[in-house]
Amino acid sequence: MPQPIKDAAALCKTIMRNGYDAYVINAPLQKRALSDQDLEVDICTELDAEGLGKLFPNMEPSRSADFTGILKQGEVTFNFYPADIIESSYTDGTIARLTPRLMKKLEAVGDLPLSWACPYIPKAQDVYDGFEKLDSGHICLEGIPDETLKKDYLRAIRALRFSANYHLPIEGNTWLALIRASRRVLDYVSVTDFMDEWRKVEAENMHSFVELLFDSMILHGLVPELASLSRVKQIKNPDQGEETVWEHTVETMRRYPEELPYDWYGTISCLFHDVGKLFAGEYFDGKITFYQHHRIGAKVTRKILKRLRFNTDEVDLICHLVRHHMRFHFMLTDRGIRRFKALDEYPRLIEMARADIKARNGSYKEFNHNMKMLDRAELSEEMLEPLLNGHEIMDFTGIKPGPAVGLIREALLQAQVAGDVSSVPDAIEFIMKYQEKEKIQ
Repeated sequence: MPQPIKDAAALCKTIMRNGYDAYVINAPLQKRALSDQDLEVDICTELDAEGLGKLFPNMEPSRSADFTGILKQGEVTFNFYPADIIESSYTDGTIARLTPRLMKKLEAVGDLPLSWACPYIPKAQDVYDGFEKLDSGHICLEGIPDETLKKDYLRAIRALRFSANYHLPIEGNTWLALIRASRRVLDYVSVTDFMDEWRKVEAENMHSFVELLFDSMILHGLVPELASLSRVKQIKNPDQGEETVWEHTVETMRRYPEELPYDWYGTISCLFHDVGKLFAGEYFDGKITFYQHHRIGAKVTRKILKRLRFNTDEVDLICHLVRHHMRFHFMLTDRGIRRFKALDEYPRLIEMARADIKARNGSYKEFNHNMKMLDRAELSEEMLEPLLNGHEIMDFTGIKPGPAVGLIREALLQAQVAGDVSSVPDAIEFIMKYQEKEKIQ
C-alpha cells in the first residue's frame, strides 16, 4: 500500500478514536491516481470542519458545503469530504466512491473505468435458448424437457409467455414437465424475474397467460388468493346459472382490451377486481352475496402486489381501480355522476364495468343510463334544474298533478340545456306553447 494511503488510514483512525466515522474514499482507484507529482488522497468523514480543526490544527477549512477542508502534511495533501448522515437518504449515497478531483484525475490519464457509467457490462442473452424453433407450430423445450428445464426454471414462465403471446399450444411432454416442476419454479425463480416475464405479456393475451399459470399449478403457489376463486361460485346471470369467480375473472380480462387495447394496467386490474369475493362471500337464504368485495379486494390486492414487487405508483393505480370498479354498475344521479367523474382513471373504470357486463352477458340498463348522464356532468349545476318547478308549471298551465307535469318539466329542462330558454318569462312562454302543441289538459 502506498505511504500516502497508509497516512490517510492513520488519519481516519484518529478521527474514529474520537467517536466519528471516517474512511479513505475508493482506495484502489486512489492508488491508481497517485503519482510523484500529485500526492493527494481523499477522505470522507462525518466530522465537520470545526471538529477536524481541533484534531488537525493545520487543516484549512473550505467554504463549500460539498468539501470540508484540506490538510497538508509534507508533500501529501489530504482532502476531507462530508459523509452522508441523513437516515432517510438513498442507500447508494451513503458511501462515497468517487470525488470530482478523482474523476478528473483518472479522466486525464485515460483510466476511467467503464463500470462507472454502467455497473456491469450487459451480456446479450437469447430468450429462445432451450426452445425449439417456433415454426414447428408449438412451444417445445429442446431435448428432454425435464432436463432442459432444470438448467433454467425461468424457461417455464417463458414457455407460458410464448404460448400466450404467439397463440401457440405447448407441446405435450413440455407441458407435463412444466406441471412436474411447478413447485421448483416457485422455489428457484425470483419474483423479479417472474414479473419481468409477466410484463412482456400483451394486454390482449393476458387472460391466456393467467389461465396457463392456473392450469400449470404455478398460480396456486404464487397467488393462492386468485387460484382459490376457482372454488367460489356466483350467479352469472338469471338465465345461465352458476359460474366460478375465476371463470368470470378470466372472461373479464379477455373482454377489457376490446375497448381499451394495449392497456396492461387496466387488464391486470381486471385480474384482481373480484379477489375480494373470496373474503366477502356469505350465504343468506340460499343465495351467496359479496357485499363490500371491492373494498376488501383493494386491500388484498395491495398485499399481493407488494409481494410481487410492484412499485408504489403501480400498486396505488391498480388498487384504486379495484376499489372503485363497482361505481359505474349502479344507476347514478346527477350528483353521483359528478362524484364518479371526479375520480382518477374514470375512463378505465367505465371499461372495467363494460367488460364485467360482457363477461356475464348482463343487462346494460344502468350502464347506458350512466353513459348518458356523463354528458350532463359537463353542465353547470344551475342547468340541471328547470327554471319553473312542478307547482309553478301547474299554476301557469292549469293542469292537475300527474305525469304530464313531469313531461313539461323535462321538456323545459331540455330547452334550457339547448339554450332556447334562458329566463323565467321565456320559461313561462315555452310551457304554454308546449301545452298547446301537445294538447295537454
